[in-house]
Amino acid sequence: MKRIALLFVIAAAFWAFPIHAQQSHASDEPEQFNPGSIIIGHVTNSHSWHMFDFVDKQGVEHSVAVPLPIILINNGHLDVFSVSRFHHGHQCYKGYRLIGGGLEAEEIICVDADGQPLLDSTGAVIKPIDLSITKVPAAIMIISIILIVVVMIAKHGYKKRENQTPKGLQSLVEMLVCFVRDSIAIPMIGQAKYQKYLPYLLTLFFFIFLSNCMGLIPFFPAGANVTGCIAVTATLAVITFFITNISGNKHYWIDIFNTPGVPAWLKIFPLMPLIEVVGIFTKPIVLMIRLFANMTAGHIVVLGFVVIIFILSNTLSMGVGAAVSVFSVLFSVFISVLECLVAYIQAFVFTMLTALYIGMAVEDHHNE
Repeated sequence: MKRIALLFVIAAAFWAFPIHAQQSHASDEPEQFNPGSIIIGHVTNSHSWHMFDFVDKQGVEHSVAVPLPIILINNGHLDVFSVSRFHHGHQCYKGYRLIGGGLEAEEIICVDADGQPLLDSTGAVIKPIDLSITKVPAAIMIISIILIVVVMIAKHGYKKRENQTPKGLQSLVEMLVCFVRDSIAIPMIGQAKYQKYLPYLLTLFFFIFLSNCMGLIPFFPAGANVTGCIAVTATLAVITFFITNISGNKHYWIDIFNTPGVPAWLKIFPLMPLIEVVGIFTKPIVLMIRLFANMTAGHIVVLGFVVIIFILSNTLSMGVGAAVSVFSVLFSVFISVLECLVAYIQAFVFTMLTALYIGMAVEDHHNE
């Protein structure tokens, strides 16, 4: 019964996102192939979850996507509706219009009855407060639900098979938990203090690892570049920043403002304290940039190899594109396999550096 209840929870969670095809309105002029727009459009956030395109019998191309909810606040008025009302940016709805996409970030602006942008007294386009559930937040919700379900299944396995050898999903979860505890938390923080921070480190590792893996799967409900979103990595880095500095003991702060082993004139001039203070803020920035850059770069490289096929087909001939496609597919597969390794490495590195920073902050003072 418990497993059936979990299945109902999963079904209800996915039902929250209305998964059905939304056909785009064909424009009068055919769109030109823009490789840069295609690549950037796949690795950035959007208000709908694009799945695939198809051409009907009349030769008209349609786009199939999962519509996501639009939540706007304009002049104290709340508007909630589906992004499908915009028909992929071809129509206005309730005085709003969806613009951008591809090389330009998607955003919603206020328009008049003729669809022209509304301007304020300074000539700037009026934009509502956008609280919409876009692709990345929707993916985060799905990933969080998957993690909760996996942990609940493992917990149920421990209750059912108490004092027995773990099996199935339970053994996988136990292996990863023991790895984070024995290879990251204890060596970096210490045997005496690691337990206080282990739940956060486990959450961090599992969330980043699953997000990276889901980003490699090219179809819904996966395919979102969660860790390739700078806002997500920045949020994780900020959480690490606050945990590290709030947990810091007096020796941690003394070493920052009165660095041992440094000449006195450097302390009076406050060169070293200034450098140490800057280091407090550069550490989370490094965490943020490393994860964001590595995951985004991998997706861009794979998409670049695929796009080369269409570039050569359009500029030279279909035969050249077909010949190059063999090498493009092989290189794409190779990079994808490499990304599977990077997905694990980046989760490990982010968690390990977080544990290292926390360990430096809570380390006891040792007198020589």
